[in-house]
Amino acid sequence: MTLTLTGHVVLPGHKAGGGFDHAAVHAASGHVYVAHTANDAVDVFDRQRHLFSIPNLTGVAGALVSDDAQLIFSSNRDENTVGIFAPGPDPEVTKVAVGVRPNGLAYDHGRKLLLAANVGDPAIAHSYTLTLVDVGARAVRASIEVPGRTRWAVFDPDAEVFYVNISDPAVIVVVDAKKPTSIARTIAIPAAGPHGLALDRASHRLFCACDARVLVTLDARSGDVLDEKRLSGVPDVVFFNRQRQHLYVAIGDPGIIDVFSTSPMKKLAATETEAGTHTTALSPAGDRLYAFLPRTHRAAIYET
Repeated sequence: MTLTLTGHVVLPGHKAGGGFDHAAVHAASGHVYVAHTANDAVDVFDRQRHLFSIPNLTGVAGALVSDDAQLIFSSNRDENTVGIFAPGPDPEVTKVAVGVRPNGLAYDHGRKLLLAANVGDPAIAHSYTLTLVDVGARAVRASIEVPGRTRWAVFDPDAEVFYVNISDPAVIVVVDAKKPTSIARTIAIPAAGPHGLALDRASHRLFCACDARVLVTLDARSGDVLDEKRLSGVPDVVFFNRQRQHLYVAIGDPGIIDVFSTSPMKKLAATETEAGTHTTALSPAGDRLYAFLPRTHRAAIYET
């Protein structure tokens, strides 16, 4: 079974360049939170319509939902902050200053520790960093310098570590949540440009989608490469559907979602979306995938 298009939701038109970026789904309400970078806002919608937007998140690049904490986090790339707010309309947004151009986010609910992976600026020395934010105190706990531009990040609650993709050199850096002040170890990736990243907790596998048009599967504990598969183009966002044992890789050019079975690893389909569609969101139940169409400022809804 692959993806079946069931409808669209029209979102606010773009006020500037930038389109959409990372998104997440709030389990209790079913509301989808998507970074609308072009509008400096997070748009919120359900399966029928756009509900409201959260403004004044300059250059917002990502939205992350913690259902355990009942909190939404945003990475506000053009103001070097992360936003912290509750679900629902008109939230009070607390902003915490982090590193240069935050992008990827991951959260350890047990320690109330948010990791912001900062893209940095090649013109600013030592600006490729990770910022660890104490969410309870709304304050920075630590900053860790990394060897290159960050991409996406995930938290493994079983191993109690954060995994963060680095574009160049092609590695995943691992940060121990118990001692979040330095890189605990580094995993080499055999393809250029690690970008999207997802974790299968049950099998301890990491799925790393690389700019070299390769999907690399690794053993998260040992770092061993288990598999490599070709992709339809240069990837961005990756989501793992544990209920279906499927993996979805968003590819903006030409506008495709590559669908893989993960047990065993096998490509099932390449679903056409719209040119520039590089970001998606998966419902917690695994029954719906949302793809964000920048040319027509819509969300496409697929049954999985």
